Amino acid sequence: MTHRRLAPATSRAVARMVIVLFLIATPAVARANEEAARIEEAITVLEEIMAAPDKAIPEAILGRAVAIAIFPSTVRGGFFLGGQRGHGFITARDPDTGAWTPPAFLTLTGGSIGLQIGAQSVDIILLIQNRRGLIRLLDNQFKLGGDASAVLGPVGRSVEASTDLQLTAEILSYSRSRGVFAGMTLGGATLRADRDANERFYGARLDSMQIVLDGHAGPRLPAAVTDLESALERLAPAR
Repeated sequence: MTHRRLAPATSRAVARMVIVLFLIATPAVARANEEAARIEEAITVLEEIMAAPDKAIPEAILGRAVAIAIFPSTVRGGFFLGGQRGHGFITARDPDTGAWTPPAFLTLTGGSIGLQIGAQSVDIILLIQNRRGLIRLLDNQFKLGGDASAVLGPVGRSVEASTDLQLTAEILSYSRSRGVFAGMTLGGATLRADRDANERFYGARLDSMQIVLDGHAGPRLPAAVTDLESALERLAPAR
């Protein structure tokens, strides 16, 4: 049996193609890993918050939420957030099975978030309380305070002290800065689908509704999705 050798020019062309493909693929893989790291960071944020029951999101509130959006490490420096950009994701409960959907990535832009002086970062959590609020938030551009208001969420073991506004609001907002956890306003902030992040993570350019409502994330999902589902099943069981 004889073996044909590639001509030197052909060999060099193949080698160059391999190098080009590697250079193209490596940044994409690295960026996809950023999304996975963001999910893992969000899991840590929620675990730490719920580990202190007296200051945590009430389990009854979290258990009734139809969806949760988390933006870890959104603000860096300053006393107010204005015109800055945070990255996070949203995941929702399947209304039939109660299982959590794969996350759709979002950006949060603008708004005004009051912080402690010298705060380096803030973790933001939004709890969506009903299906109507979820569908409106999944629109490609959703403005808090315009399309819907996000009111301060109650904290602690009991929800008995919650106001009627909190109990009937479509969205409850929480923040944590320097380990201090409390409700927060997000007036004027805009949430948008991060299709670039979705494409890096899932390999397809999807919007939020396609992922969360239509189930188009695909049958083979990154491991971080399973980690998120497991964490939410443990920390936010349906009530």
